[in-house]
Amino acid sequence: MRKLVSAILGLLILIGAGALAYYLIDSNKKEKAPVKKVVKTVFVDTVKNSTVPIELPANGTLIAKNRIELFSEVQGVFQYSAKDFRPGENYSRGQVLLKLNSQEYFASVQSAKSELYNQIAAIMPDLRLDYPDAFSKWENYLNNYNLDKTTPKLPEISNNKERYFITGRGILSTYYNVKNLEERLVKYSIIAPFDGILTEALVTKGALVRQGQKLGEFIDPSVYELEVSISKEYSDLLQKGEKVILQDLEGSETYTGKVSRINANIDQATQSIRVYIQVEGDSLKEGMYLEAQLEAKKIENAISVDRKLLVNQNQLYIVRDSILDLVKIEPVYTSEEKAVVKGLDDGIKMINKPVSGAYAGMPVKIFQEKESAKSQN
Repeated sequence: MRKLVSAILGLLILIGAGALAYYLIDSNKKEKAPVKKVVKTVFVDTVKNSTVPIELPANGTLIAKNRIELFSEVQGVFQYSAKDFRPGENYSRGQVLLKLNSQEYFASVQSAKSELYNQIAAIMPDLRLDYPDAFSKWENYLNNYNLDKTTPKLPEISNNKERYFITGRGILSTYYNVKNLEERLVKYSIIAPFDGILTEALVTKGALVRQGQKLGEFIDPSVYELEVSISKEYSDLLQKGEKVILQDLEGSETYTGKVSRINANIDQATQSIRVYIQVEGDSLKEGMYLEAQLEAKKIENAISVDRKLLVNQNQLYIVRDSILDLVKIEPVYTSEEKAVVKGLDDGIKMINKPVSGAYAGMPVKIFQEKESAKSQN
């Protein structure tokens, strides 16, 4: 009897515990709130077609347009310079950049000139007898002959007989030998061909300069060229003489240049062509890094948009009656950040910022600046 009563009580306790647990679970259920339909707010621009210039970004370093590398064609000791031959020195046109000691060579030139004078003087008696018509001009040549000046040009030979006579006496060969020596004597001095500045000096006064040795570099600091590379697909858009806006890295200085040259050769490795932009400015220095905006062409009836807005490279999202629509456009030019497109009518509301999860037919709300200002107030 006792076992029966214990079994019945245990069964009742299990049933009661199960009922209590069911009640607690059932009472803990929460009703799900209805899902609210979220309408995204989008930013738009009103399309207004106009003339859009295509600008090709490029960059490079400045190089002096007029520059010469100084080399010695003769050997000698560095003797004289109009100024201290050091980097940064300014020279005017016609000033002596560098002069080598030429006393020994000068003596040989004078000896050759004297030999020419003696040869002409030796034929004068024969000229008086055999060629009296030519005597006066050769006599006048000798009278004006000066060893301290450049050898003058020989008198003009009138006929073949006179030519044979002069050539047979070795006068022509001696004359041209003298002129050759005089030309080489000039190379002992290097004269500034323009107003400029010495940017590199590799020798000092008193040093022995050897033939073919590099002496330095001389540039004109008033005119520079910027060499940039652009893709070959835009080469037909550029024209010589077009204006170019240049800026330094900080964007603090702006310069105006022009396209001076366009290389016809295409770099096989990069498939680009080299364009040279001429620019002038007092603050410009050789080796200065500049960024250029080349205005290649102007596109009529087009707009410029952010390249990120393009879908499949030829579509854009617009808003019609609070619904997104995907329309086809005609891309004319694309850069890293911008794209110039055609095909949109004036007045269309175009998305100007990317919308996550966008699709055609998606309901949206256009952002209103006035409503935003009121909420902030």
